Amino acid sequence: MERKIRIVSAYVDILIHRRIWNFRAIDYSTMQYAMFLVMRDIRGKSTDELVSLLGSWLEREPDTFASNDRFRLHGTNGRQIHRLLSRLTDYVETRSGQASRYAEYSQRGRKGYDIEHIWANHPERHKSEFDHPSDFAEYRNRIGGLLLLPRSFNASYGDLPYVKKRKHYLGHNLLARSLHEDAYEHNPGFLRFIEESGLPFRAHPEFTKGDLDVRQHLYEKLADQVWSPDRLVREAEM
Repeated sequence: MERKIRIVSAYVDILIHRRIWNFRAIDYSTMQYAMFLVMRDIRGKSTDELVSLLGSWLEREPDTFASNDRFRLHGTNGRQIHRLLSRLTDYVETRSGQASRYAEYSQRGRKGYDIEHIWANHPERHKSEFDHPSDFAEYRNRIGGLLLLPRSFNASYGDLPYVKKRKHYLGHNLLARSLHEDAYEHNPGFLRFIEESGLPFRAHPEFTKGDLDVRQHLYEKLADQVWSPDRLVREAEM
C-alpha cells in the first residue's frame, strides 16, 4: 500500500508542476473532477498496473516543460516559483552529493529566501537588446533569469550589474554558483552530476539575452529530470 501511495503521489507531483509551468490552474475547482477520475480508475490496480496507467496518462498530457519556453514570474505565481526554485536548487545539490536544504530554501520572510533576479531592474542597461522596457521586464522575469538567495543578499547586491555581483553568487547555493567558472573547479560531485545527467550547465561571464535563453533551456531540462515520469518506476522498485 505504501508503495502505491508513493507512485500516485509522484504522478500528482509531476502533473501539478507541469501545469504550473504552463500557466494552468491547479485549484480545487479546476482539479476536482480530474482527480475523481484518477481515484476511480486506479482503484484495485496492482503496482505494475498503476505505473503503466499513470505513465500513459502523463504521456498523453499536452502540458510538458518543453511546451512552454517562456515560463516566468508574474503577479500571482510568486509562491509557486519560490517552491519550484527550491526543488530545482535542492535537486542540483543533493545529486552533487550535498545534504538536502529544501526546508531551508522554501522558507520565505525576513530570515528566509527571496527570488533573485539575475538582471537588476534597470532596462537602460539593456537597450542594445530590448527596444522597450516592457520587453525587458518580460524577459527579466523568465525562470532562467531567476535564483533563490537569502533576502539579505538582495538588499546588499541585487541592484548591481551582473558582472559585479556574479562573484558574490559563489558564496551561495550550487545553482547560483554555477554561473561562475569557479563552481566547476575542484568540485567532483557537481562535475559527476553534470556528466551523469547530461544537463547543459556552463559558466556565464556575462549575462546577455542569449545567456538567459541558455539558462532557460537548462532549467527546463532540469525540471524534466526533477519531475520525470521515470519516478513512477523508481517508486515501484523501492
